[in-house]
Amino acid sequence: MGPDRVAIRFVPAARPNRPATGKTDLMTRHAILTAEAHRDLRILDRSDAMLGDAQMCCVTVPTEFRAVQAEYPILFRMNPERDGFHAFAMFGFENGENLYLSDRGWDARYRPLAMTIQPFLIGGNPNDDRVKQVHVDLDSPRIATGDDGIRVFDDHGRATPYLDRIAEQLGDLDQGYRDAAGFFAAIRRYDLLEPFSLEVTLDDGSTNRLVGFHIIDEDRLAALDGAAVAELHAAGHLEAIYMAIASLSQWGALIARRNRRMHRD
Repeated sequence: MGPDRVAIRFVPAARPNRPATGKTDLMTRHAILTAEAHRDLRILDRSDAMLGDAQMCCVTVPTEFRAVQAEYPILFRMNPERDGFHAFAMFGFENGENLYLSDRGWDARYRPLAMTIQPFLIGGNPNDDRVKQVHVDLDSPRIATGDDGIRVFDDHGRATPYLDRIAEQLGDLDQGYRDAAGFFAAIRRYDLLEPFSLEVTLDDGSTNRLVGFHIIDEDRLAALDGAAVAELHAAGHLEAIYMAIASLSQWGALIARRNRRMHRD
């Protein structure tokens, strides 16, 4: 754990805070994860549309752009409050479509953190330096019944290797959210985002469109003076910017996946 990483522990509390990482849903039922309350909890860890993986995209953070760009396009979208942006790893062209899901599971070498941590999330504000608490969504379809799934705690109430891995991934995602604030402030300061729309004609002649997203404006990036580039590099933002640009080469592979699925159907 790096010197700036906020500790993540399983600590009792009376009431969960609003989640800061993972996917939030007002219809879910979150509880603080404790060995006392969840000794027998088991999780279905496989990739499956019925378990919530049928999504066209998920949130990603700049600290994982290097891994994400090797498999998925990265796009940016303004938040509902219209006062900032989030980054998304794209899995499909329409709601409910995940072209990386197959009968064999998730067909990619890397699965974004926001997907791998389900059904867990972190309570509290992402900018809070205090110890964070792990929450679990008890309404998630990943909550197993009977002897199915992977145990979260062992017979002695200790975290299993599975839970240790989840806690590490939650820590990575939480730190990614914290670091992302500086990244998005920098690209907005230099006006490095431009609107993006994509129209794709598939093999059957049908058209798929994506609208409402943004990408890095490469012309503006190229026009930055040396001082601005040096500032972005010193802050660690330049690599993430170039990773987002490189990710756009994955559109060809995503379109090919869509065509192959269409032919199978």
